[in-house]
Amino acid sequence: MFHNSKIGLVILFSFFAMFFAQTAYSQHEENKVEKADEKFNPGEMIMEHVGDAYSWHIMTVGEHHIEIPLPVILYSKHSGFHVFMSSKFHHGHDSYKSFKIAEGKENPLKGKIVEMIDGKEVRPIDISITKNTLSLFISIFLIFWLFISIAKSYKKREGKAPKGMQSLIEPLIIFVRDDVAKASIGEKKYMKYLPYLLSIFFFIFFNNLLGLIPIFPGGANLTGNIAVTMVLALFTFVITTFSGNKNYWRHVFWGPGIPWWLNSTIMWIVELMGLFIKPFVLMVRLFANILAGHIVALGFFALIFIFGAAYGAAAGYGGAVFSVLFTVFLSMLELLVAFIQAYVFTLLSALYFGMATEEHH
Repeated sequence: MFHNSKIGLVILFSFFAMFFAQTAYSQHEENKVEKADEKFNPGEMIMEHVGDAYSWHIMTVGEHHIEIPLPVILYSKHSGFHVFMSSKFHHGHDSYKSFKIAEGKENPLKGKIVEMIDGKEVRPIDISITKNTLSLFISIFLIFWLFISIAKSYKKREGKAPKGMQSLIEPLIIFVRDDVAKASIGEKKYMKYLPYLLSIFFFIFFNNLLGLIPIFPGGANLTGNIAVTMVLALFTFVITTFSGNKNYWRHVFWGPGIPWWLNSTIMWIVELMGLFIKPFVLMVRLFANILAGHIVALGFFALIFIFGAAYGAAAGYGGAVFSVLFTVFLSMLELLVAFIQAYVFTLLSALYFGMATEEHH
């Protein structure tokens, strides 16, 4: 039975890998400017796929692009508020009113909505619902639905063994409580921080998993977006700063066991810089690891089209076998990475809280 489940998992990932290859290349074909002499650009294809977008591309059938249009919400100093669907841009080829999606390889606003005023591209205030924003709402809804259901199960089955989804999630909850919160913060104070630690663990874990699924509602690179990881790190920084007791701040500005002349000149500057370096490291670690996983997978998919263009269709098909097999292996590895990155972010946050609330011995 276990052997059959492993085979089923490999087949599932193989299907996802092949679908991922098709959607990755079709998304590139949708957005590029059609020229007879234009060659396949792997870097452009990769960045288009891992970046944000004003619509959610599903797949391309022939010349027909199947995608979910998303609301565009703009405020212009010249014409006020504008609300419309992204389908008005027709995959970025048309403009709507005075707005369009900026193009050009050297354009710093490429991929963003701009307003044409006197022949110049001006960036309006943009609060549109993009692909990453929709993915954020979907993940929040799933997390709320899942944990409200589990909470109801606890009430109905009080004193009984967990069942169904409750039995799947409970070990993770206990793991975060006992091995992360209690171990890092202490028995007396961990409960104060446990709701936040559970929230960030499951938020990061769920979005890492959704990012591995190439079909809707998966496929968005949410935890590989620097803005999202920055906000998560900022939450940890604010909680740590406001939780700091007298002992914590004394260690920052006057470290024990350090010569007075060193404390008064260099060490307090180093410790103060450390307060900001810690959340910065949290932000970059999560962002870089998740983004790198997507880029590596897309890089191997790009080899299919590079070999096909350089050596013919046979080489492209031969490269496809290698790329899909490697991506199956990489996807299984990414399952482990999805958990590890959620665990590391949560553990480091708990350690920072523990240092901020540690009493003087």
